[in-house]
Amino acid sequence: MKPVHYLLPLFFLIITLTAFAPADDSEAVVGTWLNGTKKGHVEIYKKGGTYFGKLVWLGQPTDPATGKPRTDEKNQDASKRSRPLMNMPLLYNFKYDGGKVWNDGKIYNPEDGKEYNCKLTLKDPNTLEVRGYVGISLLGKTQVWTRVK
Repeated sequence: MKPVHYLLPLFFLIITLTAFAPADDSEAVVGTWLNGTKKGHVEIYKKGGTYFGKLVWLGQPTDPATGKPRTDEKNQDASKRSRPLMNMPLLYNFKYDGGKVWNDGKIYNPEDGKEYNCKLTLKDPNTLEVRGYVGISLLGKTQVWTRVK
């Protein structure tokens, strides 16, 4: 028998297994999202094996009193209060947990200057639930973010 006869069934087996392999949704969260307060856009991106998010748009980018770019004025660390909000990291160190969940990350809230544990759950391609919490997930708050692009 010629070697080609052995390769043809193997080729079809590989194609069939590839067609039914589960899709890798690990990067489904990547993109730009309108946050739950509708005050900013956060760009989520992958760096290495983890996911991060930075503030890329603000509805009110300047301080009304001074006309200067808004800063992290409520940060608990006084040395960080002068850093600009634009392009500031807000989400970091998320790991894909399978399905539609990214866990073990942190979220920084510039509105209160605090950092929280966080979990991201993709409800559909354009809806992301962002749950910030202290200690356990039951003690937290969920915002619904919508995809911008």
